[in-house]
Amino acid sequence: MRLAFCGNDNTSAYNITAGVLRNVCFVDALNLVPHVFLLFITFPILFIGWGSQSSKVQIHHNTWLHFPGHNLRWILTFTLLFVHVCEIAEGIVSDTQMKSRHLHLFLPAIIGFVAATVSIVYYHNIETSNFPKLLLALFLYWIMAFVTKTIKLVRYCQDGVPFSQLRFCITGIMVILYGLLMAVEINVIRVRKYVFFTNPQKVKPPEDLQDLGVRFLQPFVNLLSKATYWWMNTLIISAHKKPVDLKAIGKLPIAMRALTNYVCLKEAYEEQKKKVADQPNRSPSIWLAMYSAFGRPILLSSTFRYLADLLGFAGPLCISGIVQGFQDTTNNTNTTEKMQDPSNSYLSSEAFLRNVYVLAVLLFLALILQRTFLQASYYVTTETGINLRGALLAMIYNKILRLSTSNLSMGEMTLGQINNLVAIETNQLMWFLFLCPNLWAMPVQIIMGVILLYNLLGVSALVGAAVIVLLAPIQYFIATKLAEAQKSTLDYSTERLKKTNEILKGIKLLKLYAWEHIFCTSVEETRMKELTSLKTFALHTSLSIFMNAAIPIAAVLATFVTYAYTNDKPLQPAQAFASLSLFHILVTPLFLLSTVVRFAVKAIVSVQKLNEFLLSDEIGDDSWRGGESSLTYESCKKHTGLHTKAINRRQPLRYQLESYEQPSRRQTRPLEIDDIAIKVTNGYFSWGSGLATLSNINIRIPTGQMTMIVGQVGCGKSSLLLAILGEMQTLEGKVHWSNVNETEPSFEVSRSRNRYSVAYAAQKPWLLNATVEENIIFGSPFNKQRYKAVTDACSLQPDIDLLPFGDQTEIGERGINLSGGQRQRICVARALYQNTNIVFLDDPFSALDIHLSDHLMQEGILKFLQEDKRTLVLVTHKLQYLPHADWIIAMKDGMVLREGTLKDIQTKDTELYEHWKTLMNRQDQELEKDMEADQTTLERKTLRRAMYPRESKAQLEDEDEEEEEEEDEDDNMSTVLRLRTKMPWKTCWRYLTSGGFFLLFLMIFSKLLKHSVIVAIDYWLATWTSMDNANEPGNMDDAKSTKKTYHVAVFSILSGAGIVLCLITSLTVEWMGLTAAKNLHHNLLNKIILGPIRFFDTTPLGLILNRFSADTNIIDQHIPPTLESLTRSTLLCLSAIGMISYATPWFLVALVPLGIAFYFIQKYFRVASKDLQELDDSTQLPLLCHFSETAEGLTTIRAFRHEARFKQRMLELTDTNNIAYLFLSAANRWLEVRTDYLGACIVLTAAVTSITEEPNSGFVGLGLLYALTITNYLNWVVRNLADLEVQMGAVKKVHSFLNMESENYEGYLDPSQVPKDWPQEGEIKIENLCVRYENNLKPVLKHVKAYIKPGQKVGICGRTGSGKSSLSLAFFRMVDIFDGRIVIDGIDISKLPLHTLRSRLSIILQDPILFSGSIRFNLDPECKCTDDRLWEALEIAQLKNMVKSLPGGLDAVVTEGGENFSVGQRQLFCLARAFVRKSSILIMDEATASIDMATENILQKVVMTAFADRTVVTIAHRVHTILTADLVIVMKRGNILEYDTPENLLSQEDGIFASFVRADM
Repeated sequence: MRLAFCGNDNTSAYNITAGVLRNVCFVDALNLVPHVFLLFITFPILFIGWGSQSSKVQIHHNTWLHFPGHNLRWILTFTLLFVHVCEIAEGIVSDTQMKSRHLHLFLPAIIGFVAATVSIVYYHNIETSNFPKLLLALFLYWIMAFVTKTIKLVRYCQDGVPFSQLRFCITGIMVILYGLLMAVEINVIRVRKYVFFTNPQKVKPPEDLQDLGVRFLQPFVNLLSKATYWWMNTLIISAHKKPVDLKAIGKLPIAMRALTNYVCLKEAYEEQKKKVADQPNRSPSIWLAMYSAFGRPILLSSTFRYLADLLGFAGPLCISGIVQGFQDTTNNTNTTEKMQDPSNSYLSSEAFLRNVYVLAVLLFLALILQRTFLQASYYVTTETGINLRGALLAMIYNKILRLSTSNLSMGEMTLGQINNLVAIETNQLMWFLFLCPNLWAMPVQIIMGVILLYNLLGVSALVGAAVIVLLAPIQYFIATKLAEAQKSTLDYSTERLKKTNEILKGIKLLKLYAWEHIFCTSVEETRMKELTSLKTFALHTSLSIFMNAAIPIAAVLATFVTYAYTNDKPLQPAQAFASLSLFHILVTPLFLLSTVVRFAVKAIVSVQKLNEFLLSDEIGDDSWRGGESSLTYESCKKHTGLHTKAINRRQPLRYQLESYEQPSRRQTRPLEIDDIAIKVTNGYFSWGSGLATLSNINIRIPTGQMTMIVGQVGCGKSSLLLAILGEMQTLEGKVHWSNVNETEPSFEVSRSRNRYSVAYAAQKPWLLNATVEENIIFGSPFNKQRYKAVTDACSLQPDIDLLPFGDQTEIGERGINLSGGQRQRICVARALYQNTNIVFLDDPFSALDIHLSDHLMQEGILKFLQEDKRTLVLVTHKLQYLPHADWIIAMKDGMVLREGTLKDIQTKDTELYEHWKTLMNRQDQELEKDMEADQTTLERKTLRRAMYPRESKAQLEDEDEEEEEEEDEDDNMSTVLRLRTKMPWKTCWRYLTSGGFFLLFLMIFSKLLKHSVIVAIDYWLATWTSMDNANEPGNMDDAKSTKKTYHVAVFSILSGAGIVLCLITSLTVEWMGLTAAKNLHHNLLNKIILGPIRFFDTTPLGLILNRFSADTNIIDQHIPPTLESLTRSTLLCLSAIGMISYATPWFLVALVPLGIAFYFIQKYFRVASKDLQELDDSTQLPLLCHFSETAEGLTTIRAFRHEARFKQRMLELTDTNNIAYLFLSAANRWLEVRTDYLGACIVLTAAVTSITEEPNSGFVGLGLLYALTITNYLNWVVRNLADLEVQMGAVKKVHSFLNMESENYEGYLDPSQVPKDWPQEGEIKIENLCVRYENNLKPVLKHVKAYIKPGQKVGICGRTGSGKSSLSLAFFRMVDIFDGRIVIDGIDISKLPLHTLRSRLSIILQDPILFSGSIRFNLDPECKCTDDRLWEALEIAQLKNMVKSLPGGLDAVVTEGGENFSVGQRQLFCLARAFVRKSSILIMDEATASIDMATENILQKVVMTAFADRTVVTIAHRVHTILTADLVIVMKRGNILEYDTPENLLSQEDGIFASFVRADM
C-alpha cells in the first residue's frame, strides 16, 4: 500500500475549492512548519556545540539556573509532551479506522513531540551556558506554533465540531499551552532585557554554587534532574571506585545549615513567647513555631502526596478497563464498518479510552507520575525534617549554654535528660515530620478506595473494608506492646553489658583464680532474661508481619464470598482484579496508620519535654563582665577563636622573650583601689534554693598577685569562685570587676588579652574528646614556646611521651582514658596556657602526689604565672604553700573568716595561725610517708599498660575487614573493588546455619509454601471469574449453584491456608533469628572467656565490648526483620514475574534488559549506601559527645567565655551529620525512583504483551495485578539487601573472634588423679624454664633455673621489663612454656588441667580488682567457705573493723570496680581474698605498689606471721620490701643475674641488688 500524507483513498483530499484553510490536510501540513523550523535551527547549534562563546563566570557543575519562570517552563513543557502523546495516540487510533494510511493524522503530532523535546534540551543548554541571545529561536517557535494551532482551532469551530470530540479538546489545550510558553519567553526577555536590548541585566550566581565545597545540588538542578535525582549519578558511580568520605559529600547548602534554620525557628518561637507573655499560665507553643518556620514545605509535600495517592487509583481503573476491553473483543467479534470520510473521522473521548493500548500507555504514564510525586513528597519531608532537627539542636545547645548551674547541680535537669533531648526527642520530632503527610493523606486514600470498591462491587465491598478497619486497632495494640518489649530488652542488655565489662576488666584475675565459669554463668543468666524479653519482642514482630500479610487475604475472602452469595450476576474478571488491587492499595495506609499514630503520640510528649527545657531557669546576664556577653550568633559565623592577636607581630620575638624572662620584681606597696582585680561587696549568694550558701562576703582580689583561699572541706571555697564567675544566684550585693590597669608596661598591653575571660580549672577535671594538645590550647593560637613551658610546669611531658601519638592522641570517651592526676594536670595546663589576666585554680593539687604538686607550685604558679603578672586565685588544702601567697582569704561555713597577708593574720589572729601550723606539721609527716608511694610512676605504668596493646589493635581491625581467604591476595584496586561490591554470602550462610539446619529448612519450606498458596488464591480467582463468563444456557441454574459452591469452597480453603501459613512463616523467621542470636552470643562469650591472656593484652577492651553491645544488638533485633522483609519481597517479585510469564510467555524476552538494568542499579546503590550509612553513624557520635561534654563543662566554658567557639563547633558537627543523612536519604530516593520506573516498564511490557497475545481475560487481569505489586516491592529488595549487607558486618566481626585459639584447659592427668590437698609442702623446682607470650614472639624468660624450699619467702626484683611478672604468670601457665618445666610438690604443672592448677595456687595482683556485688562475693565467689573463715581473713588483712561498721557487714555492697573503697583498702581486700584460699603457695605481684607506708608495714607483718608456713614469692616494686626475705632473685632481660640471700647480696658492693637498694633509700 502506497503511503500518502493525506491518504490515497480520498479524491477530495487535495481539493481547495472551498478555500485553502478549509482543507483538513492542508491545515495539518501547516502545523508541521514551526516544528521543522525549530529542528532546522537548533540542531546545528546543539551539535556543533557552544564553541568559545560560553559564559565568563566560572561556576561549578554548570547547574546555575537563573532565567525567570524556569520551573513554570519545565512544567508547561512536560504537559505539552503529554498532550502530544495523546494527540499521537488519537491520530493513530483514528487512522486504524480508515481504509488507508492517513499520515496527516499523526505525523505532525510526532514531529511536534520531537520539537517540544528539542526545545527543552536547547533551552537547558542556553541557560546553563548563559548565552541568552539564542532565546530568539525559541521565541519565534512559540509564536509560529501558537498561530498555526489557532488556525486549526478556528477551522474546527467553523466546522461546528462538537466539544465532546477528542481532537477538538486536544487542539484547544495546545493553543493554551503554546500561548503560555510564549508568555514565559516574553517575560524572560522583558525582565532580563535580553535578545532585543543592548545592555542585558547582569546576574550573579548564588553563593552556594560559587563555593566548590557544596556538593549537594538538589536545590539547584532543573526539574527533571530534581525528580529523578540525576545529579546523584556521579556520586553513586564514584563510590564504586573509592569509598565515599566526608570530602566527597562536601558542605550543606546555606539554606539547610543549622544556623539558618535556627534563626528561623528562634524568631517563630520568640513570636509565640510574645503572644503568651501576658498570660502567665500558658506556655508558648512549639508546634505553632514549627509550623510557621517549616509549614510551607510540609504543605508542598502533602500536595505531592495527594497527587500521588490519586494517581495510585489509576492502576485498578486501568486494569478494569483493559480486562473489560478484552471481554468485549472476545464477546463481539463483529467489528464496526471502516469509516469512509476522513473529514468525519473524529473520535469521542469514550471511544478513545476504550482502546486497550491507550489504557496500557496511560497506566504506564500514571505510574511514572505517581512514583515521581511520591518520591518528591518523601524527599521534601526528609529535607524539612533534617532542617527542623538542626534548628532544634541549635536551640537546645544555646539553652544549655545559658542554663543556670543550680539547675544542673540541684538535679532538676540531669545530664541524662539533656542527652535524651538531643539523642531521642529531636529524632522523634524529625521522624514525626517524615510521617506527618501520611496523617492527612491516609484518610483521603482510604475513603477514595472504599468509594471505588463500592462502585465496583456494591455492598459486599463494605464487608471487606469493615474487616480491614476492624483489624487495624489490633495493629496499634501490637505496636505499643513492641515498644514495651524493646524497652525491657534494653534494660537487660545494659545489665548484661555491665557484667561483661567487669569480666573483661578483671579477666586476668578471673583466670588466675579459675573463676571464669562463675562469672560466665552470671552473664548467661542475664542473657536468658534478655532472650525472654526478646522472645516477646519477636512474637509481636511476627504478629505484626502476619497481620500485614493476612488482612488483605481475609478482606478479599470476605468480600468475594459475600458477593457470590448476594449477587445474581456472576463475578466479572474486571471487577475481581480491580478490587483486588484496590485492597492492596488500602492495606498499606492502614498498616502505616498505627505507626504514624504512635509517632504522633511520641512527638507530643517530646514537644512537652522540649518546652519544659526551653522554659527552665537561665543564668543571670552578667553585663558586669564586659562586652562579650552580647556576642550574637551572627558574629559567631565570622570568628573562630576569640583572640587571634595573641603574639604581637610587630615586635621582634627577642623582646617578647626578654619580657618573659624578666624576674618578677614585685614591690609590696599598700593596696590602692586600682590594684584590685575583683571586689565583692556585701555578697549573699545561693544555689537557687533561696537560702544563702555564702553570706556577707566582702573580699577583694589584688591584681597581678596570688590569692589563696583556704578552709575546711565544704566551707564554700569553690562556691566563692563560682559566685565571682556569676554561676550562683546573687541574692544581694555586687561583684565588681575592675578594668585592666593602664599603668602596665607596654608589652603587656600589646599582647592583647581577652580581658573578661577567666582561665578556670575546676575541681573535677573536665576534658574534651580531642587531642591532648587541643585540650591544653583550648582554642587559643598555638605558641610552641609557651606550650612547652606549660607542659613542663605541669610535668606532662613524661605522660605525653607514653601516649601512642604523643600529644596528638585522642583522649576522652573515644580515646584513651587517663587517670585522675593526669586529667587534673591537663586542666591546670589549660588554665596556664590561656592568655587571660585572671586565673582561678580550684584545688589543683587534690589528685597529685607531692613531687608533682611541688613542681607545679614552683614552675607553674610561682614562675610562669607571676612572670606574666597574672592575677591568680588558688583554692587549696595544702597549707604548706601559704607562705607563697600574697593575699589569703580564710573561710568557714560560707563566711569569710579572715582576709589579709600571712603577716596580718599572724599578728591579728594568732589562734588561727597556730591551728594552721599544727596542720602543716601533720601534712609534713604525711609527706615523708608519701615520698615513698610515688603515685605518678604508678599512673604512668598503668598508662603504659593501656598503651602497649595499641600496635596490635590496628592488625585486629584489619582482620575484621578482610575475609580469611582474601588475605593472601595483593591489595590492588580491582580486588578491593570486588570486595566492596560482593555480597557477603559466606557470612550470611554462617548466620543462617547458626540457627540450626532444621529451623533453616523449616523457614525456607514454609516461605515457599506460603507464596505458592498466595499465588494459588489469585490463580483460582482468575479461573473462577473467567469460567462464569462463558455464556451458558439458562436451564442449568442448579449446576451453576453447585459450581459456585465448589468455587467458593476451594477459594475459602486456600485463603484459610494462606492466613495460617503467613503466621507460621513469620514465626519461623523470628524463631530462627532468636536461636542464631542465642548461639552466637553463647559461643562468643565462651570463646572470649577461655581466650589466652595475650589476646586481652593486644585487643583493646572497647573492641571486645563492641562485639557484645552494638554487634550483638544488631544480631538480636535487626537482622531477623530485615531477613524476613528481604525474603518476602524477593519471593513476591519472583512469583509475580512467574505469574506474568505464565500468562504471556513473550514477557520473558522483555524481561532480559530490565533485569540487567536492575542488577546494575542495585550493585551501584549497595556500595554507596553502605558508605553513606557508615558516614551517618560515625558523624552522629561526635555530635552527641559534644552535647554531653558541654553540659559537663558548662562552668569552665562560661568562665573562659568560649561559648561562641563551642556554638560554632556544634553547628559544624550538626551540619556534618545532617549532610551525611541528607545524602543517605537522597541515595534512597535515587534508588526508589529508578526501581519504580523499572516497575512501570514491567507493567507496560506486561500489558502490551498480554494484549497482543490475547489470552483469557482473567489471566490478563492476573498478570497486570502482579505487575503492579512488583513496583512496590522492587526497591524493598534492594534496600533490604543493602541493609543486610551492613548488618552482616556484625556477624562477620563476631565470627572473627570465634576463630581465635582457646587456652588448652585439658591436662594429661585427670582431675581425680591429683591429690586433694596438693600442693601440701609448697616446694618449687624451676628447671631450665623458657617462656614466650606467643609462638611468633621472642622468649621473655631464657633458661631460668631456681629451687625454692617449702615455706621460703622469696623476693624477685629487677627493672621494668626484666621478666619478673612473666615468671609469676608462668606458675599459672598463663604464658607459653616452650622449654623446661616447673615442678611443684613433685608434679609437673604442664600435665595438670588448667582449672585444677589455678584453683590450688594463690596470687595477689598489682592492680586491686573488686567486682560489683557483696563483700562476701568478692572474697569467695564460689561460696565454699564459712563466715568465720571470711572474718578471719578480714582480720588478718586489718579490715575487720571497717567491714563491721558497714551496713550489712559481709553482705555490704561493693560498687562497680570497688569505687566505694580507697585504693589501699581495695588492695587489702585482695589480700584477704588470697588468705581465704588456703593455698600453700602465695605469689605477690608488686602488690604493695599502691599502698601507703603504714598499710604496707601491716602487710609485711601479716605475710611473716599468717604465712609463716607457706611459700611466698614476692615480686618487688620497691626493693626494701624484700630485704627480710630468705632468698632474693635479681633478674634482667629474662635471665637470673643474682641468686642468694639478701645479706650476701648486700655485701657485694658492686652487685646489682646493692645498687638497687642504694637507689631506693
